[in-house]
Amino acid sequence: MKVLLDTHILLWALADDERLPQKAREIILQGENEIYYSTVSVWEVSIKHSLHPEQIPISGHALSGYCRKAGYQTLPLWDEHAWALETITRPPGAPRHNDPFDRMLIAQAKSEGMLFVTHDALLPYYNETCIIAV
Repeated sequence: MKVLLDTHILLWALADDERLPQKAREIILQGENEIYYSTVSVWEVSIKHSLHPEQIPISGHALSGYCRKAGYQTLPLWDEHAWALETITRPPGAPRHNDPFDRMLIAQAKSEGMLFVTHDALLPYYNETCIIAV
């Protein structure tokens, strides 16, 4: 199965951080799963590192290198992914969610028929079958 990791899951997995949920760890370590990181995550980390290097000590360039070393595959950003944003909705009354990086990652996973692994409690409100909240 093709699995796209949310940025925080990706960072925790690479650092073997104790915050990585066990279910995410199991998904990542399952040999038959193909693990992907997105250009969107590299973009997100690059922006946040530039603005707050004390909070995000890794650069986007370094993130890409660590992902490749870990054997993760790159998911580039395509026009079709942006178009998929138009199909993602939240029901009325769902808690507000303003993170455009998360929305783009969901759109990529949906468009590519991948599972999207996240620990963000707001993302399951999108009611997309590709989202796996861990």
